[in-house]
Amino acid sequence: MSLRTPLARARGLGIGHHGTHHWWAERLSALALVPLVPWFAISLARLTGADHATVVAWLGRPLNTVLTLLLIGALFHHAQHGVQVVIEDYVHSHARKLAAQLAVKAATAVFGVAAAFAVLKVALGG
Repeated sequence: MSLRTPLARARGLGIGHHGTHHWWAERLSALALVPLVPWFAISLARLTGADHATVVAWLGRPLNTVLTLLLIGALFHHAQHGVQVVIEDYVHSHARKLAAQLAVKAATAVFGVAAAFAVLKVALGG
């Protein structure tokens, strides 16, 4: 028999523990994506048919480089939080949930860093 109250057993679990953080992180990353995604889509549409040198010159402009890097960061951050919520909701085994969350965090980190590296390499002429 446990002498802990139901509230004491529930502390640190569920929405009261990380739910608010995840909710805010998703909303802030979504808010950052609202201007970045249309900017990037319009920019790519305007570059349709352009040669390689034109695209490299476009990405070499500091504002375009910074905005593209911000897009990559916000996009992968938003994706990681979104998939994590799905895992928390639908994976019931603690071990599988932990493994899936670690895999998602690792994958988004690797792909995010790879994308940022590619942008910097092109932008800096490397």
